Amino acid sequence: MLLRPSARPLCLSLSFQFNARRSYRPKCLSKDMGRVELDSKAKRQADFRLCSVSSHMTELLEIRADDPKMHVLLIPGNPGVVTIYKDFVESLYELLEGDASITAINHLSHTKKDWDHGRLFSLEEQTDHKMDFIKQELENIEVPIILVGHSIGSYISIDMFRRSSEKVIYCIGLYPFLALNLQSTEQSIIGKIAASRVLSVALSLIVASLGFLPRSALRLIVTNSLAKSWSAVAVEATCSHLVQYHTMRNALFMAMTEFRKLTATPDWAFMREKKEKLAFLFGGDDHWGPLQMFEEISKQVPGIALSIERGHKHAFSCTEAGASCVAKYVASLIKNQLLHSRQ
Repeated sequence: MLLRPSARPLCLSLSFQFNARRSYRPKCLSKDMGRVELDSKAKRQADFRLCSVSSHMTELLEIRADDPKMHVLLIPGNPGVVTIYKDFVESLYELLEGDASITAINHLSHTKKDWDHGRLFSLEEQTDHKMDFIKQELENIEVPIILVGHSIGSYISIDMFRRSSEKVIYCIGLYPFLALNLQSTEQSIIGKIAASRVLSVALSLIVASLGFLPRSALRLIVTNSLAKSWSAVAVEATCSHLVQYHTMRNALFMAMTEFRKLTATPDWAFMREKKEKLAFLFGGDDHWGPLQMFEEISKQVPGIALSIERGHKHAFSCTEAGASCVAKYVASLIKNQLLHSRQ
């Protein structure tokens, strides 16, 4: 059963629609999008770190709490550049008031430097990489893990949850890409490009050629073409990572394997089994996670926590407002889950 949108918006024009076991009542932020004032000890900047995971150089964005009660692992969308999520990670840490360590992990070869020397990685290999990270870095921590996935990262997170249920206590999908949308013209175009090696190479070369421009000129092109409302952090990540040939080729190759994999029906049986530990946030106008999927999940998995957000785009983390507002939603779910687990 769908409930009506709350009359109290989360962030200015942002509102939520619910189909959940418990109510989430957000408070508006001030008009200047100032962050909620919390204890100063909770205010930290995310650190960038390189580490080797199964012999693959991996970029991490993380904040380590002094005395964490949980560890939040963020799985990005595609492209999977972690620095795009900097504002989101920092906002989420503040809202959780230092109770959680947070790590965002990149997708293999979605990096500034071509550490893997031109190798292409499939969706399955990207998932294995995240599982290897848990085994290497998080297996021996005493606190539980909460998975937060964005777009295709939601699909990856569910697969990881299936393979590591004893360690993971909750999984949240943001603007989830869980199945192909046959009504999406954009997906159809991307699918055709990704399926063609010639087109993928050509597009990657064109994008990479922009990297030879002076950084100021590149920033101007990015800002005026596709990122007019994007944060400085997102623009910089685009200029440093996405104009790399190896990153673009890997994003398209991963997309090709995504499109092949997501022709299958979602694992409704697993989602029904774990519905108390799953939650999804959909956008009001998002072809990657269309409202048809919202309705289908509601039908197939009655009682699961579902929400609709109508104020931001699929790439929510690219704007400070989107990152802050979605972080507030995620923090509320996590706090409620912790309270529920302690009862």
